[in-house]
Amino acid sequence: MRRTGVTQYGILMLALATLSAGVTAQKADTTARKAGAASGPERIWRDPGRVAGLDLLYGAGGKAHAPDPAGTFTFVKEDMNASSPKFDVIDGQGVAWKVKLGQEAQPETAATRFLWAAGYFVDEDYYVAELTVKGLPALHRGEEHVSPGGLVHGARLERKRTSGEKHGDWDWFANPFLGRRELNGLRVMMSLMNSWDLKTVNNSIYEVDGERHYAVTDVGASFGKTGAAGSRTKGVPGDYEDSKFIAKVTRDRVDFVLHSRPFFLSAFAVSNYRERTKMQKITKHIPRADARWLGRRLSMLSDHQIRDGFRAAGYGPADVAALARTMRQRIAALKAL
Repeated sequence: MRRTGVTQYGILMLALATLSAGVTAQKADTTARKAGAASGPERIWRDPGRVAGLDLLYGAGGKAHAPDPAGTFTFVKEDMNASSPKFDVIDGQGVAWKVKLGQEAQPETAATRFLWAAGYFVDEDYYVAELTVKGLPALHRGEEHVSPGGLVHGARLERKRTSGEKHGDWDWFANPFLGRRELNGLRVMMSLMNSWDLKTVNNSIYEVDGERHYAVTDVGASFGKTGAAGSRTKGVPGDYEDSKFIAKVTRDRVDFVLHSRPFFLSAFAVSNYRERTKMQKITKHIPRADARWLGRRLSMLSDHQIRDGFRAAGYGPADVAALARTMRQRIAALKAL
């Protein structure tokens, strides 16, 4: 009887895994077909110009697009769909912003700086230690980051796009750039920053001026420790500093560290288990030449620029020093491959 029960359980798990695989394959096929229907050139990377001249304190949007922390912000609506607390505001100049609170506000701001410097498409993100929002109601999520009078603490502000229409998501394993240096470089960037939440829904395609831009648009789960649920972290400099970067190097390939697979007893949640297990492959079997290409480009950043990337995210001096030191060590390791 006991053996029969185990056998039945095994058959059930196999059936669920097969069903999940079919659904995943169908989603990937749909994503690939969407990506293939481009009306113009498709890009995942662009030359950012002279790397040594990039301003990582203000990032992709520059100082001209930065929000005024002392300015007027008016509440519009709360976003209940995202995993982090978010809400929309409009500033005194009529510019719309998406405010994100919580653990991802700082690491996401920093991550966009380094992705942009490497040549990848990013949102215009800024970190604001405090801002006052008029008409802010009691939030369903993130209320612990708000003081009386609508004073909001530790906010990432994403400037809403005024041009460029979103055309769905893209999949790491089904896109037009498979095997190309630029995609491989982006895969390395995810490990360089310990960015572990690599779900397809966090990747977006935007049509801008007749081109389709492929971007990773949610990188808040960075600069901490990768791992299973309950052990991974976001924006923890000590965890980032203590984590391993390169797992294995062969003559032609390199595997970078990314732990995402859940604890094996949680395998009954088949879809999540399969998705998280597959994520670990994103940073594996990358051509050494492509990883070295990225390292050489990032090595053109000065120590001051790297520190600015973390200062932009509101980290204090000690954390900036630790994060910058780890980033520089990892860049050097890439360049030496």
